[in-house]
Amino acid sequence: MNGHAVHAVAMVVMLASGPASAQVSAAARQIHDRALVFDAHVHMGNRQFYGGGDMGQRLSKGQVDLPRLKEGGVDAIFFSLWVREEYYPGRFETKQVLRLLDAARAQIDKNADKIEVALTATDVERIVKAGKIAAVLDLEGGFDLDGDLAVLRSLYRLGLRSAQLTAHNWANNFADSCCNEHKWNGLNSRGREVVREMNRLGMVINVSHASDETLAQTIELSSDPVVATHHGLRSVNDIPRTMTDDLLKKLAAHGGLMGFHIGNEFQNRKFFDYRTRSQGGKPFWDTSDVFKKVNGLSIERIDDLLRPRRGETTDDLAGVKGGDNLLMSVDDWVGVVDRAITLVGEDHVTLGSDWDSGPTPPRGMRDVRDVPLITEAMLKRGYSETRIRKFLGGNLLRVFRQVTEKKRADR
Repeated sequence: MNGHAVHAVAMVVMLASGPASAQVSAAARQIHDRALVFDAHVHMGNRQFYGGGDMGQRLSKGQVDLPRLKEGGVDAIFFSLWVREEYYPGRFETKQVLRLLDAARAQIDKNADKIEVALTATDVERIVKAGKIAAVLDLEGGFDLDGDLAVLRSLYRLGLRSAQLTAHNWANNFADSCCNEHKWNGLNSRGREVVREMNRLGMVINVSHASDETLAQTIELSSDPVVATHHGLRSVNDIPRTMTDDLLKKLAAHGGLMGFHIGNEFQNRKFFDYRTRSQGGKPFWDTSDVFKKVNGLSIERIDDLLRPRRGETTDDLAGVKGGDNLLMSVDDWVGVVDRAITLVGEDHVTLGSDWDSGPTPPRGMRDVRDVPLITEAMLKRGYSETRIRKFLGGNLLRVFRQVTEKKRADR
């Protein structure tokens, strides 16, 4: 069965899967079916690492698994592995990257009839044509807090094709994060070496979670376009994890992309304030208590702290409870994308949902099954099919091809 036929089956399933999918018109379903839907940031593997189970089975909680990806018509993903801040104080980050890659490969091998690792854009096209989901291995968090280039090269050889430059919401020793003490005024000399080596290898540089200075300097230095895989606009929600209009223009001028985070926490100031109040005034990026919580603990004890207890999942991973009256609609969410398109054009925006990292999606969206609601909202706004297809995955495929398929020296 080819990719389009699989999409058609998935759409039939969607019609019977709940009230949200019934809001998708036949015209929007057809466009969604014809598009390559390539999400720049989907959390996969961490749930199974801590809690066990099989990502090929439908889960009762959370926001993503392989059956629901298919129902949402998602063809390809950046398969994002998250090294949590708890591993940094003991300098366990590189060991954790290797363990997560091992677990990811085991899950993918177990579901080889449904998903396959893609190393290039040509791989993505081949895998999707075969009716499977293409998985680009992506790292969120620090591969090594010191930026060891030998570690980076080793991870490339293991199949990693995208990596976050900063250590999530934590300070590393070569690039400033958005949400921790700034030490380097952006990149230091080692940070610049990391950027150049990622360019040479053909790895996507993910600048989400970077400070403004890090982001600006990386854009200027990189010979390839860079991608903010899961982001938002600071002019909509003024928080450190969003991007200024000027930086977005700089990103676009150098061929880069912004992936739009699905969560109200990013795109809806009223909901961000609600979530912060509900957490005792602590914003979602605050990692100030991590060092105190885990300093001196073994990696096994840290794992135990993060592991789900009996009857629980790795977190609910389905957004914040309450505040429903504050949720933006899918059309409101597309309105934020629309603002970015007005600023930089339709070639520099893409989908970067962050499913299963706890985003609270727009009103009416349950989880990844309801990605077609975005297509519906864009169609109602008068977007052309060309624009919709660029946003859903065409732009990301173009940049991924540019990064991974140009000739380079021996890696």
